Amino acid sequence: MLRVTHLDFGREMRGGQYQVLGLFEELKRLGVEQRLLGPHGEPFAVRKVREGLVHAHDAKSHTWAAVAANGPLIVSRRVAFPVKRTWLSRWKYRQPALFIAVSKYVASKLIESGVPTSKIAVVYDGVPALAPSTRTGPLIAPRTEDPMKGSDLIRAAGAGIEFVDDLREALRTASGLVYITREEGLGSAALLAMSAGVPVVASRVGGLPEIVEHERTGLLVDNDPHAIAAAAGRLRTDDAAEWTARGRELVHGKFLMSHTAAATLALYRTVI
Repeated sequence: MLRVTHLDFGREMRGGQYQVLGLFEELKRLGVEQRLLGPHGEPFAVRKVREGLVHAHDAKSHTWAAVAANGPLIVSRRVAFPVKRTWLSRWKYRQPALFIAVSKYVASKLIESGVPTSKIAVVYDGVPALAPSTRTGPLIAPRTEDPMKGSDLIRAAGAGIEFVDDLREALRTASGLVYITREEGLGSAALLAMSAGVPVVASRVGGLPEIVEHERTGLLVDNDPHAIAAAAGRLRTDDAAEWTARGRELVHGKFLMSHTAAATLALYRTVI
């Protein structure tokens, strides 16, 4: 029987942590025996892993699993940051049987760092199938203090964009999502908006062009306040209805969490 231990040592709920919980629930529905070890048990919790496959979902859990886990190791890579070139990092990245990259862009970064292509598979993050937004509310952007996320550029754009803490709730009525970032592995917030039929403006960086096709499923924009303001203004035009329909169709056909879980389970079986 397939047994999987998920490791995530993140100390706050961010996009990656929600992905782990969503994956866990979908795999449970598929009958996979699992457990999830979080930050309060680290690092000694990893030593309890005596059998089965280990799936590490962040950098810290990757490190501890490489040292202590006894089963086959899979590592999800959601960030696009360059891999460090230290001897310890090189050793750590040789240990997994497989890396799951959340986009082709992230996969390219792993290849640049020396990971063999044979040890990399691309599985896109997934989101739930949301009900269509009423689109009666404001343009929104996720609230974050991360300087890489471009909140300063959104403020400088001055387009009446409201920052929100609960993105899923805000998407019930949002008329558009403005997702500006200086680097991005994929962009699950953009996928979530597309799932709800909310048109998206996204930075032309990282893995975002793999899900937002300019003037077909949304708008891609340079990280310039004037360009952001102009693109945001287009989210309320008639053209946006066409992007919205195509974007929602794309997500519901390819980027739901059920798709992510099925692809991940298939990779588990190849490893064991």
